Amino acid sequence: MARVHNKVALVTGGASGVGKETVELLLKEGAYVAFGDIDVPAGEALAKACGDRALFMRHDVSNETEWQQVIAKVQAHFGPLDILINNAGILLPGSIETATLAQFRQLMQINADSCFLGCQQGVAAMKERGGSIVNMASVSTWLPIEGYAGYSASKAAVAALTRATALYCRKNGLAIRVNSLHPDGIYTPMMKATAPGVPEKYLLFDPKVNPKGRAIMPEQIAKVLLFLASDDSMAISGAEIKADSAILGMGL
Repeated sequence: MARVHNKVALVTGGASGVGKETVELLLKEGAYVAFGDIDVPAGEALAKACGDRALFMRHDVSNETEWQQVIAKVQAHFGPLDILINNAGILLPGSIETATLAQFRQLMQINADSCFLGCQQGVAAMKERGGSIVNMASVSTWLPIEGYAGYSASKAAVAALTRATALYCRKNGLAIRVNSLHPDGIYTPMMKATAPGVPEKYLLFDPKVNPKGRAIMPEQIAKVLLFLASDDSMAISGAEIKADSAILGMGL
């Protein structure tokens, strides 16, 4: 049987990269999948290709009102929400000297505020029936990346919020699991944009050509998200799941 048979899922940032792969995998595994993105043409094209079990909505994840509207639309269209994957995010470079306050605030707004709003709305929607919330974080939660100070701070905030939300659900007897996923570099449009002009083969892991390369393909991360969304991970909540190919031991 499909692993998320007839469950209702919402994926943010679902029009490309990991989000797109996750939407397609959840559908394949039997779910009804709503997804949001600010890239309307890409979102509409994906929804059209996926058929009636998919629903696309334009969604600014930093906007509280839009979160309320999106959750309401999902539940009116498909029924009660079972799965929420907070995947939307941005990546902006900047060290503590070069980053601007405006950039820092933008990173916190899109990466961290969105997870706060998602968890808040997700818990409200799942309170009666239970469900699974997965927040996309990063290895930069723990791994110092001096050139991405604001990004690292935003993802550390996501991890802390995840733990606090999971504990709240447990202490209040809610059958809602909340976990964070911490990948290393993923071969997505966002990653490629940070390395203009670099040949694709050098962005992908290759033990001979690029032994320190550590990009992983989006579909591999989507499989981990599926596990965390499904009942297979029923015993896991408040966890920080590393999908980093042991990078913390590499001394990078």
